[in-house]
Amino acid sequence: MMDRRGFLKISSMTALMAAAGEWTGLSKIFARSSSQNSFSSVRQSSGNMEHRNLGQLNVSAVGLGCLPMVGYYGGRYEKRDMIALIRRAYEKGITFFDTAEVYGPHVSDEWVGEALEPFRNEVKIGTKFGFGVEEGKPTSLNSSPAHIRRAVEGSLKRLRTDHIDLLYQHRVDPNVPMEEVADTVKQLMQEGKVLHWGLSEASARSIRRAHAVCPVTAVQSEYAIWWREPETKIFPTLEELGIGFVPYCPLGRAFLTGVINENSRFYKPDRRHNLPQFTPEALKHNMPLVRLVQKWAEQKGLTPAQFALVWMLSRKSWIAPIPGTTNPEHLDDLLGAGTVRLSAWEMEAFDKEYAQIDLMGHRADPFTESQIDKS
Repeated sequence: MMDRRGFLKISSMTALMAAAGEWTGLSKIFARSSSQNSFSSVRQSSGNMEHRNLGQLNVSAVGLGCLPMVGYYGGRYEKRDMIALIRRAYEKGITFFDTAEVYGPHVSDEWVGEALEPFRNEVKIGTKFGFGVEEGKPTSLNSSPAHIRRAVEGSLKRLRTDHIDLLYQHRVDPNVPMEEVADTVKQLMQEGKVLHWGLSEASARSIRRAHAVCPVTAVQSEYAIWWREPETKIFPTLEELGIGFVPYCPLGRAFLTGVINENSRFYKPDRRHNLPQFTPEALKHNMPLVRLVQKWAEQKGLTPAQFALVWMLSRKSWIAPIPGTTNPEHLDDLLGAGTVRLSAWEMEAFDKEYAQIDLMGHRADPFTESQIDKS
C-alpha cells in the first residue's frame, strides 16, 4: 500500500502547473463494453486528432500500441485483420505506432511495416532493442553495441523502411554502460538509420546519463490512473530536459474500462494471469477506482476508456499514450479521447477524490520487476 494522500500533494501540484472465466484477450474483454455502452451517447472520433511534440518529434496525441496484436493478452489474430486495423488507425488520424523486435518476436514489426508502407512518410514508427531476440534469448537483456546494430538492421528490414523514427532501449542493461548505449545510437543517427531515440522504464539517473551523450526524445513507461509512480521522479526530469513521455498500458490493462470486475479471472497465456494487480483480492479491493472513473466519464460524456486517456492527456502537453487494441470498434472508441481535455479545476477535483482511494497490488511480477531500472 502507498501513502496516497502524500503522493497526491505532489501530483496535484504538477497537474495544476479474460473478464470472468473464459474472457482472456483484450478484444474479448472490451467486447462486453460494446453491448453495455451505446456509443451514440458518448464522444465519437471526429477525425481531428491533436498533435503533440515529443522533444522535436511531432506525433498524434494518441498513438497505437501494437503489442496486443501478437496475442499478449491471449487470443490469436489474423495478419490481414491487424494490418487493416493499423491502416484504419492511420485513416482516423493516428500517426504514431509502437512496436518492438521482441513482440512476436518480429511479428509486430513485420505487420506494422507492411501496413504502413503505402504512407510511410506520413507516420512515425517507434520500435525497440534491448532483449536478446537476435541471439535466441528473448527474455535476457542485451544492449551491447553489436546487438543494437543487429536489432536495428533487422527492424529496418521488417519495417520496410530506411529509417526508424524513434528507437528505444527497451530495458536498461546493467551490464552495458548507458554512455556506450547512447554513443552507439548516436552513431546510428549520424548514419541516418535512426532519427530520434528514447528509453523505456529507465530511472531518472539513467535518463540524464543517456541525454548527456545523445539527446533523448522520449521515455516510455507504464502509466495510468492506478499507476502514477512516474509523476514523482520521472516527470520532473523530463520537464527539465524537454523530453516527451509515452505511457503504455494507459487503460490499466483494461481494468479502468469498467469491463473487469471482482469476479474476473485470468489464465495463461493472458499476461495478467500473474500480475499482483489482478489477483482476486486486488480486483475486489480496487473496484472503488473503477466506480470513480465511471462517474467522471459519465459527467464528461465519455466512455471510461476515453476518460482514462483524457485524464492522462490533460496532465502534460508532452504526453502521448499508446493504448493497444485488436478491435476496430474499440479503436474508434479510444480515438474519441483525441480532442477532449480536463480543466485544471477538474484535474484537482478528480485528484481529491482519487486521494481517498487505497489501492492494492504492484504492477509487475517479480521477474519483470527485476528488469526494471532502479539505478
